Amino acid sequence: MPRLNQRPDAVLQLLRDRKQHQSTPGNRTDNARLALLIEGGSSRGAYSSGMTVAIEQLGLLPLFDAVYGSSAGSLNAAWLLCGRANSTKHAWWDPAVMRTTINPLRALRRLPVVDTQHLIHTIYTQVMPMGFQDILDNPVEFHPLATDALTGEATDLHTQIHDIPSLQAALRASTAMPLLAGPPVIINGRPYVDAGMSEMVPIRSALAQHATHLVVLRTVRTDEHPMPPSRGERLVLSRWFARHAPGVIETWLRRKDSRLEEENLLATHPACLQIRPPLGSAQVGRTERRPDLLRTAVETGTRAATNALAASVLEPR
Repeated sequence: MPRLNQRPDAVLQLLRDRKQHQSTPGNRTDNARLALLIEGGSSRGAYSSGMTVAIEQLGLLPLFDAVYGSSAGSLNAAWLLCGRANSTKHAWWDPAVMRTTINPLRALRRLPVVDTQHLIHTIYTQVMPMGFQDILDNPVEFHPLATDALTGEATDLHTQIHDIPSLQAALRASTAMPLLAGPPVIINGRPYVDAGMSEMVPIRSALAQHATHLVVLRTVRTDEHPMPPSRGERLVLSRWFARHAPGVIETWLRRKDSRLEEENLLATHPACLQIRPPLGSAQVGRTERRPDLLRTAVETGTRAATNALAASVLEPR
């Protein structure tokens, strides 16, 4: 394991300074670039959803320069950026939402188990409207990631977003889980799959764009470790990748190494505050739908982030 040399106090101090000076994007008095990174994980995103609720309730969003999301983390980022993280959190334990979005029985009809088309174009427009225009208008940058299906590389879709349809396409691309969510999502003639194939925590992308301070919302505990694809996964998914996303195969096979590299970058960054589900919290599966478990995960995430970030709204001693 890498030696921890993080200074979360540096992040909290920056948040305090910006709050004290009522600093907003385009009106900064420091040279820092503060990025919020939101990890993916499908249903495990219930944890990071709860964490975004705490950020919203504490009024911290305007203090960030950019929000990066991977997979379900992109959806949570979008709800935060449109100011509706708290008011829509119940979607995680609403059976009408979860059971129409995730339904394993659809596999029997060769339909997507995870229906992101329905989620974004029906749930997010008619049932529980997302403020798409509010996201576009927010001065805090939105960076949803996806994986290029032809190269296997992580791709920041920020520059591809110009209007509501392109924003919706980016959200679908970021969450296009191989096999489970159907074929890749095409954006400007390029196929993309789930961001988690290449960058589960969008740390590399944030650092490449000169982030100096990081707040990272995690969906896994410290005692949960990355694993390589199992033999069963290889048998099932290799054929799908070969047909739909040939560039992702090698990236996917080395996912354990990639996750360990992310952990190393996070653990050794000098100004990084990671917020995780606490030890002993429930292990949530990628396609979990049980309302009680998901509600608990959201509430646990909110408490964890509130405890970690509350000091940022206090005056320094």
